[in-house]
Amino acid sequence: MNQPSDGPGRAHVVTITAAHCASAFAALGLPPYLPRLLPELGDPNARWAGLLYVLPTLCTALAAPVWGRLADRHGPKLLLVRAQFGLAVAFGLAAIAQNMTSLVIALIAQGLLGGTYSASTAYLAAGLRGPRLSGALALMQGSARTALAGAPVLAGLLSTMLDVRQMYGMATLLPLAAAIATLILPAPTGAGRSVRAAAEPTTARTGITVAGMCLAEGGFVLVTVITFPYFLPLAHQIAPGLAPVLIGLLFAAPHLCYLLACAFTLRWLRGRARAGLTAGYALAAVSAAVHLFVAPGAGALAWLVFGRLVLGAALALGLPSLSLLATEAATGRRPGKLFGTVEAASKSGAVLAGVAASALAGFGPAAPLAVPVVAGLALAAAVAGFTRPAPGPLIAPTTTS
Repeated sequence: MNQPSDGPGRAHVVTITAAHCASAFAALGLPPYLPRLLPELGDPNARWAGLLYVLPTLCTALAAPVWGRLADRHGPKLLLVRAQFGLAVAFGLAAIAQNMTSLVIALIAQGLLGGTYSASTAYLAAGLRGPRLSGALALMQGSARTALAGAPVLAGLLSTMLDVRQMYGMATLLPLAAAIATLILPAPTGAGRSVRAAAEPTTARTGITVAGMCLAEGGFVLVTVITFPYFLPLAHQIAPGLAPVLIGLLFAAPHLCYLLACAFTLRWLRGRARAGLTAGYALAAVSAAVHLFVAPGAGALAWLVFGRLVLGAALALGLPSLSLLATEAATGRRPGKLFGTVEAASKSGAVLAGVAASALAGFGPAAPLAVPVVAGLALAAAVAGFTRPAPGPLIAPTTTS
């Protein structure tokens, strides 16, 4: 059962995606409740909530390239299981935290020992190529969107029955279950990718460069995630008295748009990935501008809904385009190193978004949206430059038998 295979089948891809979704539910759903835990640990005003929120992301950005290189050396399956067990250990540490120091250690462990997204994509890229790989990467994005939209709702329901540490204790079960499911899967051999690339190390490469892929990924994260921490107060400001359930639906709406449209847009964008990414950046800027300039009053809710749907269109075009470009970048490259590096860039974009949002939040909950307006338009104008293919010799990957 654990013998190497020629590449993950559909059932294996679904298992990897579901395992990532389970792990991500805990990682994404619990951090918003840190302000409730901090007073019990010696921070009565939750002054450190913002820093602690971004701490795991920063640590993941630092650790992902290292784990990626180890995946190329020791096999992506082993490193994926390691990431899942690492998350379980981190959540367990948070569940027994008795002071700020122990909580900080737990969150650092979450960032350094986790990294299930890049480990999962490395596993898939080691055994798939072409349309099958881009489809699997789009499905992975779907798992992330599902977790991002659903995790806060589930955590909110649990918070009525459990305290935060008890929720972290329950959360350890999710990555443990994911690790057990992954252990059953075969170890991919690279579908011949590594063997072929190693046998032809001088073949010309015509795809996007790693640097271009990193800028594309990090830039898209920057222009789309900066609204997340401040959407709740912004929605209350724009539409006072709006029911919490409706605010939750508005928060989830862009992610639901992606889930509904991604299968179609992925097919339509084949051969048009750069145009799709350009449109994604531009639509993200338009959405941010709508959120930024809409004022309370008649019609405000309709404008807010419009802004969320435009952001959904940005995700539905931009994320499949990134999957297609990542497939292009993966040709002839070591999957662990590539996706570890891209994950570091993605997390760096999230950290930059968090820092920028914190710096501007003093001017009001809408002020951070100036960043995606400017950055989205600038990136849209520059896509053709930083995604330009750069011919050169292939890197001869090491095999992962």
